[in-house]
Amino acid sequence: MPDSSPLIIDHPAVQDRLARLRDATTPTPVFRRLVEEIGQLLAYEATRALPLTELELQTPVALARVQRIATRPVVAPILRAGLGLLPGFLAVVDDAVVAHLGFYRDPKTLAAVPYYANLPDDLDARDVFVLDPMLATGHSGSAALAMLAQRGAKAPVFVCIIAAPEGVATLAREHPGVRVVTAAVDERLNDHGYIIPGLGDAGDRMFGSTSSVPVSTTGR
Repeated sequence: MPDSSPLIIDHPAVQDRLARLRDATTPTPVFRRLVEEIGQLLAYEATRALPLTELELQTPVALARVQRIATRPVVAPILRAGLGLLPGFLAVVDDAVVAHLGFYRDPKTLAAVPYYANLPDDLDARDVFVLDPMLATGHSGSAALAMLAQRGAKAPVFVCIIAAPEGVATLAREHPGVRVVTAAVDERLNDHGYIIPGLGDAGDRMFGSTSSVPVSTTGR
């Protein structure tokens, strides 16, 4: 059975940024920058096992045998908060293919409600990384992984800043092959599905908004 234990990145540079993200007094511009920076550090570890291919090229002085990433990976941020981790990931793998998955959490049932998906047709031969700052109930993460599996994704990596034990358990139960890379696994969820102690709503704090529930623009 695959190991479902999250990989917790405890590097001092990660933990220092995480502490500042938890601070309720951190202003929106600083919060957004810290998410991007911690995203880069998490991506560095999450992509460590990407396969390489060897080739020969001409340097200014001689031929050299070098290694490049074999296949462009796919990175799929879960809208909207996952977008905050995307710049950091692309700073590590700048030619990754970017997909987008849109879910919001029903405030009453906590279920993941899909509203957008833009994915490559065939993910069978690609390494796939899902980005979402918070792994809380795991409902959105599980729904995203199910969409990716329908396109052939195998053994994807879920990258988050903070995970709750409940969310980790959900992904392990519903997607046994997934690997979780995170900066922390917190204590629990509260009655509203927020991670305790967590850092609040990552999307609201990142974008300065007051609601995570999208409103229809069609009038329906």
